[in-house]
Amino acid sequence: MPRSLFPNAAPEIRAALERDPTVKLLNDYDWTENPLGPIPEWPDSLKGAVRLMMVASTPMVMMVGFQGILVYNDAYARFAGQRHPAIFGMPALDAWPEIADFNRSTMERGLSGESWMLRDQELALNRHGQLEAAWMDLHYSPVAGDDGLSMGTLCVVHETTDRILIESALARSEERLSLALSSSALVGTWDWDVINNVVTADDQFARLYNIDPQVAGLGSPLEQYLLAIDFEDLPRVNAEMQQAMADGSEFRSEYRVVDPSGTRRWLLASGRPRLDAEGRVYRFPGVAVDITNQRRAAEALAKSELEFRTLADTMPQMVWATRPDGMHDYFNARWYEFTGLSASATINDNDAREMLHPDDRERASTVWQHSLKTGEPYQIEYRLRHHSGEYRWSLGRALPIRDSHGDVLRWIGTCTDIHDSRKAAEERELVAQELSHRIKNIFAVLTGIVSLSARGRPEVRDFADQLRQRIFALGEAHDFVRPQNYLSSHPGGQGGLSALVARLMRPYESETGTGRIHYAGDDTMIDDAAATPLALLFHELATNAAKYGALSRPEGWVDLTGRLEDEQFHVTWKEHGGPEIAEPSQLTGFGSKLIELSVSGQMRGAIERIWEKDGLRVELSLPLVSLLRTNRLRTAAGEEG
Repeated sequence: MPRSLFPNAAPEIRAALERDPTVKLLNDYDWTENPLGPIPEWPDSLKGAVRLMMVASTPMVMMVGFQGILVYNDAYARFAGQRHPAIFGMPALDAWPEIADFNRSTMERGLSGESWMLRDQELALNRHGQLEAAWMDLHYSPVAGDDGLSMGTLCVVHETTDRILIESALARSEERLSLALSSSALVGTWDWDVINNVVTADDQFARLYNIDPQVAGLGSPLEQYLLAIDFEDLPRVNAEMQQAMADGSEFRSEYRVVDPSGTRRWLLASGRPRLDAEGRVYRFPGVAVDITNQRRAAEALAKSELEFRTLADTMPQMVWATRPDGMHDYFNARWYEFTGLSASATINDNDAREMLHPDDRERASTVWQHSLKTGEPYQIEYRLRHHSGEYRWSLGRALPIRDSHGDVLRWIGTCTDIHDSRKAAEERELVAQELSHRIKNIFAVLTGIVSLSARGRPEVRDFADQLRQRIFALGEAHDFVRPQNYLSSHPGGQGGLSALVARLMRPYESETGTGRIHYAGDDTMIDDAAATPLALLFHELATNAAKYGALSRPEGWVDLTGRLEDEQFHVTWKEHGGPEIAEPSQLTGFGSKLIELSVSGQMRGAIERIWEKDGLRVELSLPLVSLLRTNRLRTAAGEEG
């Protein structure tokens, strides 16, 4: 076979050789059109060099002659990527135009008979459709002819791209790690050469163990580092290190080190021994982290938790806590004592719900869900099942614990047994109702006595009528603010001023049943102490209006307006639709004195009458402290302070 590189090879040998696709390509290539000419015309030295190259497993390429005709083996064909097989037999400068200058230089050096090597040479090659960086070790040598002169350049290629990229990534990773470690004084690294017992460490690790950083960098025995470990922890740390070295497992230990001032700091050390081919430990690298602050925070949290649980267990109330979603995760000892449930049992929300009286469950759930949704405090009274089986009334209250952003972290709640006090309040209510009934009977008896006494004395009939009406006003005031509890409409013996006025003015309603005295503006709560003088005041104003003012005519009416300002409550009484009136020369009647006594004397307020043409206007100014018992108590406490 004159075109074959192996013309004398037996057919079976040639077939075996041509199983290499590049060998077959070389044999089948039409060299007659190539500057190298047909293979039989090649110098024997060239053919020998090409034979050696073609059967080599290492990527090899020849740039033959001054044109640098490319001849290469199958390993180089794989290196060339998509450029193969088009570049086979091409001039090197045309085959790799992106590195033409580089190849021109290497061809000149090779033809001059020079040998050289390039380590990790970076070249930008288009092997897969686009330029990409590649690194390789390149070994160049001349291809000597029969005359001893170089016919071209042989290049042995060892691509190192993967190694370079891995080393670069590793270097970047190590740089980031070094920057991270150097930016923190809490993390240090060590590397223990177990065979030579030399521990090298960075500056942070050295400082944690009270060792000079220069000494740590050069390396020192392990025993020098162990001297810093607290004597109580040292035996355990030694045992954990020996265990890790014995089975090759991860070493992880928390222990204390003592600085020169005697202060103990907590470290978390972790590492893993490295084993050689025979399974022996030869290296032991690792890191140490200063966790003193975390330990102190954990200890403070544990102490706080213990104090909370102790405090909660000593409280007479049942204490519970939930997560932000309302799921219970804590009950104190009083809860378990009251309910009779086992403290070791896991109690879920369904269990807690089952402890409520069936009639109270839906109401309690509605109020609780409202608090969870809005973050408003939770307060409700419900019946809770006692361990005896009895349902007892309890007051449930809860407040949210919030973070700096206002988000709810937890709910802390209590259940207070109010069953006995509630029963006592019911008994007091019965007594109060009985007393109120008797007092009203006394008012009725007084009214009867006045009527009987005036029956035979016509000259005192008007006075008797006025007296009966005033007794009636007192009875209305008493009935409105008598002491009541949660079973009544006005808890605590309190009601609104507007409601009292409406009750007193019912006798002055029109024939159609509509009121003729209209209340508007601010309202205020009043107690039993304020109700009596206010009832007498408005009764006298209404009586006078019925005799002389707006209420003496069917079309007349009165506007009442309340206004809260600072610590004073102002009330304006303005009559409309009555007869024209003139300011009297003086006010000497008993009713006028009663008004002055009620406002100025009992309530420490002020009253002013303005006789306007279209009707009387009365301006009242009453201190808030005189209207409600809680205000009086608060003022008294402030004065004592």
